[in-house]
Amino acid sequence: MKRICVTNRLLCQEDFLSRVQKIAAAGADAILLREKDLSETQYAILAKQVQEICLLYNVSLLLNSFWQTAATMHLPVQLPMPQFQKLSSADRQEIPAVGVSVHSIEEAHYAQAHHADWLIAGHIFPTACKPDLPPRGIPFLQQICDAVSIPVYAIGGITAEQQECIQAAGASGCCVMSQWMTCANPQTELQKWRNFS
Repeated sequence: MKRICVTNRLLCQEDFLSRVQKIAAAGADAILLREKDLSETQYAILAKQVQEICLLYNVSLLLNSFWQTAATMHLPVQLPMPQFQKLSSADRQEIPAVGVSVHSIEEAHYAQAHHADWLIAGHIFPTACKPDLPPRGIPFLQQICDAVSIPVYAIGGITAEQQECIQAAGASGCCVMSQWMTCANPQTELQKWRNFS
């Protein structure tokens, strides 16, 4: 099980880079730098700061949406489906790896056929991030995992205790935002997740 921290600095009660450092030190497998409110220039500055932390702790860094910055920094990027559909084959070759957010079987098939390296599927459980949308649930996750041969990561309201059913559905891991951005002690919190084999 790969555990990916999805950032949201607006949720942090402390300095954002300090929180990222604690999460990296605590053993997250990867950090997905989301920060959707920033301009690309602001995002690129922050990405370089987060990259220094990730390199220090040997944690993978994934960028979000800004594929040009990802190409410049030689980093993987996570794209929403509309953005992925607009990516030219020439642009695609500039990026080391591309993940796509999917919300249906059709999107999963499309992403794999157009050379996505992984998928993030959601949202699986109820989440404060999408209060007006019902969760798609474990059956949806299993359908996505069964439909493709590339790795699928679950997102949305996931707790440490739900890792077993996520893995049983065929997912390669999960993405977590709120719990890891807001918990009092990232070391203690991530230990709960790592206790699941």
